[in-house]
Amino acid sequence: MISLQPMSSQHLNQVSELHVAEEQLKFVGTMEEILVNVDNKVHPHVMVNESDKVVGFFLVDTTYGEQYDFAVRGALGLRAFFVDTRYQGSGYGKQAVAALHSYLQQCYETFEFIYLTVNCKNPGAYRCYELNGFKDNGELYHGGPAGPQHIMKMSLK
Repeated sequence: MISLQPMSSQHLNQVSELHVAEEQLKFVGTMEEILVNVDNKVHPHVMVNESDKVVGFFLVDTTYGEQYDFAVRGALGLRAFFVDTRYQGSGYGKQAVAALHSYLQQCYETFEFIYLTVNCKNPGAYRCYELNGFKDNGELYHGGPAGPQHIMKMSLK
């Protein structure tokens, strides 16, 4: 079973060891590249397995709605969501996506929506998000470095 938690100093060593496969770097980036985005508006979160190992990571951007025209003002954004390459295929990603709705409702109770973009070349991730409450808005985002991305949104209310 997976639990989602705000990243704290106790997670730092394990987080620094997280990585994705070479072919996934264009979609996610390295931890070093991801962590430079963390500030008081972009919050790091971890996925922790039953053995208290950090197996994945994601960012919640509290100003996403102000940065992207396709998102409503005041909406959250899910960014850099990934499971470490050593743990992929274990179901942790699916469990984490399934837990997102209630987790975000607790941590970000004043927000109504969360958005994400998922690369068109990643149908597995698209389907996982869709099965767990995210809806495709029918448009594509073309501002990413790895090609067009589906825009998806989930209500947190």
